[in-house]
Amino acid sequence: MDRDGVDRLLAEARIDGRRYRTALALLCDGDWWTLADLVRQSATSRRGVEALLRALDPERSGDRFRLSPADVETCRALLRARGTFDGVPPGDPLGGSGGAAAEGSAAVAQTADPVGHLLPRYAEVVARMREAVEAAPRGRHELDHVSATPETTVRRALLLGARFWLPGARLLCVGDHDLTSLAVALVHPGVEVAVVDLDDRVLAHIDAQARRLGVAVRTRWADLRLGLPPSLHGWADLALTDPPYTPEGVGLFTARAVEGLRDHDTGRVLLAYGASERTPMLALKVQRALHDLNLVYEAVFPDFNRYFGAEAIGSAADMYILRPTTKTAPAVAARAARFGTAIYTRGPQAVESAGAARESSADALTDDPAFTPDVLVGDWPGQTLPGTPRVRLSTWLAKPYARPVERVAIAVPAGLEAALPRLLLATRAAHVRAFLAAPPPGGIAAPLAPVYRLTVEAGRVDAVRRRPAADPVDAVTREILDSAHGKVGNTWREALIKARGLTKRQARALIADIAPWAADATPLDLPLHRLTSLPDAVRACLARAAG
Repeated sequence: MDRDGVDRLLAEARIDGRRYRTALALLCDGDWWTLADLVRQSATSRRGVEALLRALDPERSGDRFRLSPADVETCRALLRARGTFDGVPPGDPLGGSGGAAAEGSAAVAQTADPVGHLLPRYAEVVARMREAVEAAPRGRHELDHVSATPETTVRRALLLGARFWLPGARLLCVGDHDLTSLAVALVHPGVEVAVVDLDDRVLAHIDAQARRLGVAVRTRWADLRLGLPPSLHGWADLALTDPPYTPEGVGLFTARAVEGLRDHDTGRVLLAYGASERTPMLALKVQRALHDLNLVYEAVFPDFNRYFGAEAIGSAADMYILRPTTKTAPAVAARAARFGTAIYTRGPQAVESAGAARESSADALTDDPAFTPDVLVGDWPGQTLPGTPRVRLSTWLAKPYARPVERVAIAVPAGLEAALPRLLLATRAAHVRAFLAAPPPGGIAAPLAPVYRLTVEAGRVDAVRRRPAADPVDAVTREILDSAHGKVGNTWREALIKARGLTKRQARALIADIAPWAADATPLDLPLHRLTSLPDAVRACLARAAG
């Protein structure tokens, strides 16, 4: 062990040395540690912990390490000599040697945590959340997925209860790979909870876990770059988001969270965001994006959120509580559409990937003179089919196209492949040709089968509209999907009345009993697993109506 090196590292860190002292105090328990665990418990960046370990030169066994008994005593003496144990609260890793450090290593020990002391009372909820997190679909690196710990999801729920009056309130989770929606529903059953997410796997998992846990969570699909579902505009009292940690990602997700609030005078947005202690300029850029939305920082709780991974930022993120002002709504309206498609840190839709040439779709389109579209949807080069009407992807999903068309060409940029089924449903043309920068998502044929016959080739999907079916189940399902911009519940109700002669009240009650998830959603908002199961739900409705 290089004591001088450790001493120098602590001295150079100055007031920010608390992170290093916490990591050092945790190592003084003499137990085996992994790099990921030490990063997460100390909320110190991976680079910072690695610098400390180089000076300590601990014993190693595989990917684990520990201090020798002699080095433990040396480090305790070093910490005491620098006054590390003076004036810190009980339970803090810096509150003493040995036992106190061991106690602190078992919990999230942060003096800025206003609800950590409540967590032991919710051990059963933490255990149930741990099961849900462990069963969750694997994170997608191109979406910057990093899972929060089960304890973090419960502490978020506790923070909401400690800060706000929740009976009868509505919470919107803007993205929820962390499953915070489930924790809030468990801790605060009087809160209405909704989730909007891009990942259909996450939405299916939340629905399945909500059934298992006996709680209600409303799930909606959306790519936030294309807009928030209409049913969630102005719906919530509180919004919570843990977005991609780029200025563009934080700005976009926060803007959509604000759009989801029904009262800007009393609503709040809770934002999880973290940066390494070594990169304050990145944090400044993110805070500028928040400043541009004219939001007030009502509170910031350092290192409140802990993660499995994200070691570059110490496996931790701050929790911001943001309050809109009278200038927030105009700022959101002016900026939300400008964030573009590059909002992530990795993958083809990363910020660094923005501006890549997308000429191949245009070339493939013009190479086939037999297919001449009546409208171009998406971002096409200016020289492609001059004179042909053009529509943005967000506009195509937001409202029906005003004129009837026979053929439509859609350019789907990298990272927006999950929007393809919705873009096709939003189209009322006989033939749709979609050009993709990546393969289409799996499992889209089944939910689209009542409407389209699909042909998939390299980089291209052709969707040809089927003739209306005579079978009652197929006919009702088709009527619902053909009204892609309308509310599922309304279209379904009218179709049942026509097919079975029910009254409006009877049809509405039947749908609410069999498919409560359909109430105010449009087909474009429904998760893929709901679209896939729609024919079965229609069949059940028709059978019960006939019986």
